[in-house]
Amino acid sequence: MIKIDNLHKKYGKNKILTGVDLEIPEKGIFAILGPNGSGKTTMIKSILGMVVPEKGDIFIDGQKTHSNGLYRKNIDYLPQIANFPGNLGVKELIKMIKDLRDTKADENALIQRFGLTPFLDKKLSNLSGGTKQKVNLVLTFMFDSQIIILDEPTTGLDPVALLNLKELIAEEKAKGKTILVTSHIMSFVEGIADEIVFLLEGKIYFKGSIQQLREKTNEVDLEHAIANILKENNA
Repeated sequence: MIKIDNLHKKYGKNKILTGVDLEIPEKGIFAILGPNGSGKTTMIKSILGMVVPEKGDIFIDGQKTHSNGLYRKNIDYLPQIANFPGNLGVKELIKMIKDLRDTKADENALIQRFGLTPFLDKKLSNLSGGTKQKVNLVLTFMFDSQIIILDEPTTGLDPVALLNLKELIAEEKAKGKTILVTSHIMSFVEGIADEIVFLLEGKIYFKGSIQQLREKTNEVDLEHAIANILKENNA
């Protein structure tokens, strides 16, 4: 379980998170949503220890995260933008990440799933954005960690790769894992998420199922429900 207690973070005078309290139970797919600047990525990076908050604590399985960085070995993370060394080949990058993590990895099935075999010896600088994202997905899912965090995982993916990603996420959920996802593609979120966490102006505005959010906003789908929230708060 992930527990966030009274989390505050600002950059200069810009307050990004202002007292976030959140509990994410074990098992399931949880979508972290919100407009640009709402604090989604900052909250995720705080969980990962990449951002140090001014105030508040984060616990994973009852252990405070910032007191011991070893907890991160049990988290697989897909960043929103993957800045790979352009001079490396795909195969070289996969080997480098495996060596750095120094834990069991299984990349072969993922390489086949995302059609990356023809690209293994190509330099990363020569790949399209969509192909780089497929490499990013292999690097994330080739380890068998209990927590998976995906920041905008659909970026650049073609329809076939997107279907493969949805199937892969469902398979990981079936293993009893906790999966956090951020995305601006509401149809993707609606197809995979068990629960929604909606951030607005640095606070949790809503936490619950998609059905509960529809009922709260009196809308027929997630896209219109989110639009309803934003319209009300911009009025």
